Amino acid sequence: MNKLMSLGCKAQSMLNATRAVDFLGPLALRIYLAPIFILAGWGKLKDLESTAYYFGEYLGLPFPDLMAFLAGATEFFGGIAILVGIATRWLSIPLMVTMIVAAVSAHWSNGWHALPETTLTVPWEWRTDLIDAAQERKQMANSILEQHGNINWLTEAGSFTVLKNGIEFAATYFIMLLMLFFTGAGKASIDHIFNRKFNGCN
Repeated sequence: MNKLMSLGCKAQSMLNATRAVDFLGPLALRIYLAPIFILAGWGKLKDLESTAYYFGEYLGLPFPDLMAFLAGATEFFGGIAILVGIATRWLSIPLMVTMIVAAVSAHWSNGWHALPETTLTVPWEWRTDLIDAAQERKQMANSILEQHGNINWLTEAGSFTVLKNGIEFAATYFIMLLMLFFTGAGKASIDHIFNRKFNGCN
């Protein structure tokens, strides 16, 4: 029993030693998330007119011009800030709000999955009817392409699918931002340098 306990303690010590590089977790999260927001924000900002039209006419959001600018600026500048790790916890808040607005206004009615998975990856999908409908339309599209197109060439780069466009991505990004909100940017960040300089200001 003592030998087993000793082995357990050694294993725990080895696990604890990995905390020397615990900055890798939040750093990887930031590097993964930042380009998504930067590109999404820049796409909105460089074509504000189209973005505002989509927000107003398709999503029914109030003040679409203002909302388009705020969403684009939040994603673009927030993404840059997260990448370098400055004001990470503060800027994760408006980014989470942006994800909530996107989920509720653009994706909620489509359920959870972004793609119409025939095998559900989560038990809480509430629009399984759209999955069945998407599969029916996918089969019809493939049938038409097989008859009237070069199906082998058309599917060389990947099979066709029907975008279900549920909240999956918005929810995933929200959860990742929530982690950054509570844990901060980590040691490999400007936030960490600032906190050390100002005696642990959090």
